Amino acid sequence: MSRLFMFEKPLGMRDTLPELYERKHNVRSIMEEMIKLWGYQFIETPTLEYYETVGVASAIADQQLFKLLDKEGHTLVLRPEMTAPIARVAATKLLEENLPVRLAYSANVFRAQQREGGRPAEFEQIGVECLNEDTVSCDGEAIALLISSLKKAGLQQFQVSIGHVGFAQELFVQILGTNGRATELRKFLYEKNYVGYREHVNSLQLSSIDKQRLLQLLQLRGSFDIITKANDIIENGKGKQALSELQELLEVIRDYGVEEYVKFDFTIVSHMSYYSGILFEAYAGNVGFPIGNGGRYSLIEKFGKKASATGFAVRIDMLLEALGGGETVNSTHCILFSQERRKEAFQLAEKMHGLGKRTVLQDINGVNNLDSFTKKFADTTYLIGGRADE
Repeated sequence: MSRLFMFEKPLGMRDTLPELYERKHNVRSIMEEMIKLWGYQFIETPTLEYYETVGVASAIADQQLFKLLDKEGHTLVLRPEMTAPIARVAATKLLEENLPVRLAYSANVFRAQQREGGRPAEFEQIGVECLNEDTVSCDGEAIALLISSLKKAGLQQFQVSIGHVGFAQELFVQILGTNGRATELRKFLYEKNYVGYREHVNSLQLSSIDKQRLLQLLQLRGSFDIITKANDIIENGKGKQALSELQELLEVIRDYGVEEYVKFDFTIVSHMSYYSGILFEAYAGNVGFPIGNGGRYSLIEKFGKKASATGFAVRIDMLLEALGGGETVNSTHCILFSQERRKEAFQLAEKMHGLGKRTVLQDINGVNNLDSFTKKFADTTYLIGGRADE
């Protein structure tokens, strides 16, 4: 075996050492409990799915999929996200009675990265899907639950930006005629490259009025009164309907009492082609990417069931970055024992375990540097020789 493959990991893969694992576990547990309190039930799906179903439906770029063949020659993929697998399960097993279904998940997903990307190829998402309910109340519930979950996890400074896929899409169609001509503009918006967006708009063969309308889109970010400004640059049609939904959503958000965490952003677009309505992204001050995102989608229809849904996913690694490292305190207790007091040490550990206290048993003969070892623990009990010291 070459030295490279002995010590290196595949591109984008990472080891999770004990301290980070503990932080992830704590945050995940807190968010899971909050999600359960809102009536969502957790579900698990296979890590491997068929490429022709979940792989295609996921809307993740084909070059980002991890593919392999099973023994029958079928192409499989490591799940690149969780919405498509849940849509598959819901369409085939959970929506027979045509009632709303609330599901949740916490799972690792896989997306191949380019060598220069520097991003993880495997990361954990925690999220929810409210299926088979096509109401703005459902959209508001997802946003309020996202905010409540982030607050419960300990995040204090964050913001949820809300937009609508129908607004920018309709504006581009009204001015450019077809969706195809807006591909570059959508790409600039997704990348938050507003300089590139302006330059591209100015290069288009359009009237000065239409160019101004496209450029005004970039100003539709901020407080709730921008709905009025948005109304001034869109003509009748789906764009007006999008604004009506956002106005209704604002009232829902106010009823939940979470408006202080929310702003509108009409420049939000998604690389997920199945989104069909309200979109939202969560940002924290010290992270350059969204720590979570969601919206309304029509993906379930690809699995043969006509149903709408709203959901969100939070990136656990991004959330931990937003929370900051902090000083980790190891609450584990250590019992150091010599051979003649081994039984006493075992009995003490059993008692502490019964009280729910983390306890490590360590034979003193197995420790070379006693001072360094004991610094790893909150407290140490010494059972050495014929006496016990704390």
